[in-house]
Amino acid sequence: MSESVVIIYYSGYGHTEKQAEAVAAGALEVAGVDCTLIPVASLESADAEGWHTVDAASAVIFGSPTYMGSAAAEFKKFMEASSGRWMAGKWQDKLAAGFTNSGSHNGDKQNTLVEFVTFAAQHGMVWINLNLAPGNNSSAGSINDLNRLGASLGAMAQSNVDVGPDEGPIASDLETAKSLGRRVGQSTLRWNT
Repeated sequence: MSESVVIIYYSGYGHTEKQAEAVAAGALEVAGVDCTLIPVASLESADAEGWHTVDAASAVIFGSPTYMGSAAAEFKKFMEASSGRWMAGKWQDKLAAGFTNSGSHNGDKQNTLVEFVTFAAQHGMVWINLNLAPGNNSSAGSINDLNRLGASLGAMAQSNVDVGPDEGPIASDLETAKSLGRRVGQSTLRWNT
């Protein structure tokens, strides 16, 4: 029987969706793990099937672009809509992780990841961090390094605002996202066996 990882995400322009797909690809590299992508728009109805998929998952990965220093409003609507599950304790002891993307190199993306950590903690979930050393932080580094933006809590990506998702996030950011997915997949197997 496989362990289920669910990625709940919002993507305004397609960049964060591309990052979500990379996270999923990493999770799917782990034998014994299944992964489902769920856009937050599909969770607008209280009886949407996606809610049951999340309830049954072993791990949930949250993803949103960072707009104005926090998660997108569409993602926050999902967070608030989960309050019934919070009251029932449905997500307690599930693993959780997160990723975000913005146009700026910093873009206050850390705030979005902290929002996700707090949200997961409110649900009684166990947070899985990125566990990659920061890249691109020495004269020998480059934008091609994994974790080039130096995150610890989750995967960060940067996409230039004047290009579409066919050009951003760059390959190293997508590989960083893939690494997060792989780590969550591996952690899910350890946590549940």
